Amino acid sequence: MTGIALAGWDRTGWARPRAFADHWMRMRDRRAPLAIVVLAVAYVAMPLWAISLVIHWLIGEPAALANASPTAFWLFVANAMLLGWRLALRMLFTGRSYGFREALWSLPRFVVGNLVSLIAAPNAVLRYIRMLRGAAPVWDKTRHEFPDLSPATPPGLECEAAERG
Repeated sequence: MTGIALAGWDRTGWARPRAFADHWMRMRDRRAPLAIVVLAVAYVAMPLWAISLVIHWLIGEPAALANASPTAFWLFVANAMLLGWRLALRMLFTGRSYGFREALWSLPRFVVGNLVSLIAAPNAVLRYIRMLRGAAPVWDKTRHEFPDLSPATPPGLECEAAERG
């Protein structure tokens, strides 16, 4: 987020005025700061909405969504359906690749990934502010361990390979 969404913005700008494809790609890369704000609001609003529903139910009044305009209600329904669709596809493709058990684990990983993003965003903004004040850029590196993809030694040749080695 620090490099692509924040530092890239002021280092490379938005390109030529009518380069729409370029603008589209840069917008995709730079949506993270806005997405984090929306995500944070959503994670705060969800439990508050549940609490509001319980309180309305306890006092016998209709919930706020029942009194909402039809447009707001259908936007809520459409968003819920799109989220369900996204999670269902995530489960489907994870299940195809890694099995049913991992498909079930993809839902908690979705939430954990969002929480990691919420925690990492303020750190990225602080790093960017330090960069604006003249500090050297600092990047988090993910350590990768790649599997050995060399062909396996055919059975029966292990002894010969060991004798030569």
